[in-house]
Amino acid sequence: MSLVSIRNLTKAYQRGPEKVEVLHGIDLDIGEGEFVALMGPSGSGKTTLLNLIGGLDSPSDGQIEIEGQRIEQMSGGQLSQWRSNHVGFVFQFYNLMPTLTAQKNVELPLLLTRLSAAQRRRNAGIALELVGLADRARHRPNELSGGQQQRVAIARAIVSDPTLLICDEPTGDLDRQSAEEILALLQSLNRDHGKTIVMVTHDPKAADHAQRTIHLDKGVLVDRDDQDRDLALEH
Repeated sequence: MSLVSIRNLTKAYQRGPEKVEVLHGIDLDIGEGEFVALMGPSGSGKTTLLNLIGGLDSPSDGQIEIEGQRIEQMSGGQLSQWRSNHVGFVFQFYNLMPTLTAQKNVELPLLLTRLSAAQRRRNAGIALELVGLADRARHRPNELSGGQQQRVAIARAIVSDPTLLICDEPTGDLDRQSAEEILALLQSLNRDHGKTIVMVTHDPKAADHAQRTIHLDKGVLVDRDDQDRDLALEH
């Protein structure tokens, strides 16, 4: 069953007098409970596609249906509410509040809900335990390693039990060992907790942790086998 269904998706930006088309008629389905990696060279449109799936941007044309909802038809306010209810975001540079403890950082998305302070603390504690950082709840970001900070960011992303996890280069700022630990954590969230994950990465080793890798080039989806044959013919 498709959780994400994208049809004829186009995205263009106006840069002065010039119209730059970043995505060209994308068709894509992502199944419920799937872990998908998006790969492609810089400028291929993968982060644009990720932002459209996560409701951070709106398409120029085409449709994006997620769990039966056409998010490209939503107003800005509706989209904001939809994101807070359905999407957890994990970024390359963690985006943690430096003055807050790990516990308080994880609680942040819950401030938009009607949960009591006690329930927010309880849910944040469960999320931190899930990522293996229950013993670091009172630490601030500067007291944590890069890998630990990313774990806090992942706990913050999952604390509201989102439908979809959107990860933009989640291991891009980490050493290899920390990166492997984060990728194993994402695999566990996918395998053991049924989270649907869409991850942009430049790293083939990171992509290997996903169930499926989608390749973008110059704004279109490409078949990797065809791409490899084209490269072989060029050489």
